Amino acid sequence: QVELVESGGGLVQAGGSRRLSCTTSEDTLSTHNIAWFREVLGKEREFVAARTWSGRTTSYGDSVKGRFAISRANAENAIYLQMNNLRTEDMGVYYCAAEGYRAIGLPQSASSYRYWGQGTQVTVSS
Repeated sequence: QVELVESGGGLVQAGGSRRLSCTTSEDTLSTHNIAWFREVLGKEREFVAARTWSGRTTSYGDSVKGRFAISRANAENAIYLQMNNLRTEDMGVYYCAAEGYRAIGLPQSASSYRYWGQGTQVTVSS
């Protein structure tokens, strides 16, 4: 069973930075692609970033390219989402998600991801 736990959300001023963590098992990190999505009330879940289980490939949504970075924290068995130069439109609930075992490719559709965390709220004040 794949378990994902997000943390790091909170209130941040526009222009500031925040780092989110998705904590899971070493086995999951080594065999499942991990992605971050965000959701705003009333809107569809939006793709933010993803990383293959091999670590060779990353992908970003157009709205966060150049500002956000996804990486693995080996010592903590976690995937980080470093968010810089935050904007009010970045506000939402951020979810960590995992694809199936050793899936090929990094889809940007939420329906392609099988396992989900509970989410962490990020609020950006202007």
